[in-house]
Amino acid sequence: MLVADSTRATPLETQGFTTKQIHYNLPTTRLIEEAVRRNEGWLSRFGAFIAHTGQHTGRSAKDKFVVRGPIFGHEIWWASPYQQELEESKFETLHKDVLEHYNNKEAFVLDCFAGADMRYRLNVRVVTENAWHNHFARNLFIPCPYADTPLFTPNFTVISAPSFKANPERHGSRSETQIAISLKRKLVIIVGTSYAGEIKKSIFTVLNHLLPAGNVMPMHCSANIGKQEDVALFFGMSGTGKTTLSADPERDLIGDDEHGWSDDGVFNFEGGCYAKVIKLNPEAEPQIYKTTRTFGTVLENVVFDLQTRELDLNSDKLTENTRAAYPLTNIENARIPSIGGHPKHIIFLAADAFGVLPPISKLTPEQAMYYFLNGYTAKIAGTEKGITEPQASFETAFGAPFLTREPHVYADLLREKIQQHGTQVWLVNTGWSGGAYGIGNRISIKHTRAMIRAALNGQLEHSQTIQHPIFNLAMPLEINGVPNSVLNPRDSWANSEEYDVQAQKLAGMFAQNFKQFEEFVSPEVIASAPKN
Repeated sequence: MLVADSTRATPLETQGFTTKQIHYNLPTTRLIEEAVRRNEGWLSRFGAFIAHTGQHTGRSAKDKFVVRGPIFGHEIWWASPYQQELEESKFETLHKDVLEHYNNKEAFVLDCFAGADMRYRLNVRVVTENAWHNHFARNLFIPCPYADTPLFTPNFTVISAPSFKANPERHGSRSETQIAISLKRKLVIIVGTSYAGEIKKSIFTVLNHLLPAGNVMPMHCSANIGKQEDVALFFGMSGTGKTTLSADPERDLIGDDEHGWSDDGVFNFEGGCYAKVIKLNPEAEPQIYKTTRTFGTVLENVVFDLQTRELDLNSDKLTENTRAAYPLTNIENARIPSIGGHPKHIIFLAADAFGVLPPISKLTPEQAMYYFLNGYTAKIAGTEKGITEPQASFETAFGAPFLTREPHVYADLLREKIQQHGTQVWLVNTGWSGGAYGIGNRISIKHTRAMIRAALNGQLEHSQTIQHPIFNLAMPLEINGVPNSVLNPRDSWANSEEYDVQAQKLAGMFAQNFKQFEEFVSPEVIASAPKN
């Protein structure tokens, strides 16, 4: 048996593995060499590693299961459409079969951390049968510095086996794909999918369960920090612009996707970024574009020329959900360590497929709770299997697929922290204007950046606003660099009566979805709902 690159890791054999070859904590160059040697992908012209993931080009949200054990069962939000119950015996059978699957295979092991703040971080071990998956995890988590850690003991282990096919009858799965989480065993098993995003999102799910008990708010958001040490958070589901809008050359990047808010401030869960790159514009998104041409970046499902190895970032031949995974150090203005103070501003991002919501509006604390719990957006093509075009969607807390506890647990935590630190909340529509999807146009990144900068630099603090007649949102009348007609969505439509119909339709959807939360919130929050 070959043991490589670490003598200070807890042996994999103690976790039941009997593989023929184990690679512990290989550096980036070694992992890329192994991935190429094993024909797992290709190198692009500029050295980024390209991997194609087959039929799964996004998360398989309906294939995620949580084991219902005697300790954790009563704490799980079982009403969630993303929380499927798995019998403990089925999980044990899956675990046993996956360990046998690893016999006579190579195993790549990464010992790493989730959480830049040492007081709250989780020791994570990632075991993969593919070298490129381990490379992906190395980019997205925080690798363990063994010089400072005599012996790494994992708090949670993720086992990825994409070539293993789950059996619904034997393993309690829905299909051949399964993401199974046992909070009792402190173990995640991912089978039947090569989409690397499942690895990072499984640990995000675990943190969503563990951290609230310590008064830490886990958040599906990006974060950056200005020259005055002012922190801004950007909440939103995949495809709403979290990564793009937080990568601002005028502000330092804390992180692009997953953060915690403790009694001391904000900290990144990750050590890297996972950005969508479909139709990436080098002028509008220069920092992210540069990473696609950088050695060490992992490019998922990006189309390229096999002879010249030139990338075609505009092609959606494989999926709309093309991705780049790269370490934070690839962003020139990244804040390392990725920690900041309490946020001064929070921005809720919604890619409104109806073309109804204002491009930017200022929320009251009550409205903030209402829009946080509703989490309205559109599912963007390719972010989940089977989604081929945007669909109106409500995702609680802008992260429903990753929540394990009842939604009011997260909402109450956020409300308390907003009140304690005087944080201002904004709603920003990164979706459509001038009509619904297919008729109107996507709001330009240039205009969205101008609106957000105006909010963050204080320009909008005392600006004149008007109230939206249906959603009762405070809309600024003027913002430097943004046409006034863009700021009021009704004015952007050719037919204002058609706009009113769409607005009433969306308001009705908001009201219907929020009924599930009414027993947990104050009358003031309920009263902040749109009029329909």
